[in-house]
Amino acid sequence: MRTTIIPAQITTVEDKIAGSLNFTQILLLMAPVLWGTLVYAIFVPMMKIAAYKIWLVLIVTMICLTLALRVKEKIVAEWIAVLLRYKLRPKYYLFNKNDLTERVVDLPFIEPAIRLKKTVAKHANKHHELSIKELIKLEQALSSRRLAVSFRFGGKT
Repeated sequence: MRTTIIPAQITTVEDKIAGSLNFTQILLLMAPVLWGTLVYAIFVPMMKIAAYKIWLVLIVTMICLTLALRVKEKIVAEWIAVLLRYKLRPKYYLFNKNDLTERVVDLPFIEPAIRLKKTVAKHANKHHELSIKELIKLEQALSSRRLAVSFRFGGKT
């Protein structure tokens, strides 16, 4: 199979749709038309021309025309986006080498300062071996919703 390498100059070429306008510029030039339609149809008095409606449409038109202008082969909207990304980036990077986030730390085992006394129950030496049949009955009894099981520790019987 034959392969060719595409030069970087070809992949960075901007698509022109109409004349020297790219897609972003065409959208910026269409926005005032859509805004004007919205203002005319929704704002009071509906479907009638008013002085404040004309001013709203003119302001949006001027803003969109300014954003669609080209400066050094980039439109003004792209320059503003670059400047905003630069201004809003983090200014200080904090790094703490003692931070435990997503680190596996092997901590040594430390003996507790308080020793607990071993308590031996009266019947601790007696081991009761349960048969399989008794284990099955015990498991069924514990999983049954008709039986309520509660455990008491350290209480008087």
